[in-house]
Amino acid sequence: MSLVVFESAKPVHCAQCRRGPLRHLVREAGVPRCLDCADLGHLVYLPRGDAALTRRAREGSSLSAVVVRFNRRRHRHERQGVYVEDAALARAERACLADAEARARRRERDRLRRAAEDVRFTAAFAAEILRLFPGCPAERAQAIAAHASVRGSGRVGRTAAGRALDEPAVYVAVRAAVRHTDTEYDALLMAGVPRFAARARLAARIEAVLDAWRIPPQPAVPEAGPGVTAAPDAGAVPDAAAAAPP
Repeated sequence: MSLVVFESAKPVHCAQCRRGPLRHLVREAGVPRCLDCADLGHLVYLPRGDAALTRRAREGSSLSAVVVRFNRRRHRHERQGVYVEDAALARAERACLADAEARARRRERDRLRRAAEDVRFTAAFAAEILRLFPGCPAERAQAIAAHASVRGSGRVGRTAAGRALDEPAVYVAVRAAVRHTDTEYDALLMAGVPRFAARARLAARIEAVLDAWRIPPQPAVPEAGPGVTAAPDAGAVPDAAAAAPP
């Protein structure tokens, strides 16, 4: 079990020594305390960003604490860094410098692998869009898929349902693209119209576009070129004057 240090978004003072406002604090029985009063003042802060350095520093530290901050939009605590012993951090930094080149090569291989996976997934997402909406232009389906499937974006294409190419998830992505691109939805939001009111106002137009895309395109009929006479219908009756003998 890890000790937890909270990063405060509000001015908070230590309940014991009254020091503050505190950026990082520990809560004991709901009471805020500074790191010194919680016997963690001798630790050093290592911000997140280098996974190898963080892992090695925590492994080499006999006492450590995870720093979290509450994300109001996502309604969850998210890691910001760790507190570790100074000597453990120094040893971790030396170890990371020793194999930095090997880890850089591994990161590059991983980057190329993820890029190839993203290309395949975007193509599969676009193909699923065209299956559900055969009337959607191919370049538009590709653009919708590319936007919805950006890694780390949190968009519908990166959810579990989106990665599984579930029909509801694909539908949500297409509908959102139509809303933002084919209507004045963004302009309504900029004008101060509430989001749900703007969606209700444009619902019929969005459904009209989606309904049109659900219809497969008709194959094009080739036009006769100049000087080319269309072949007569096999069941047509020949003209009497043209059929009469001279």
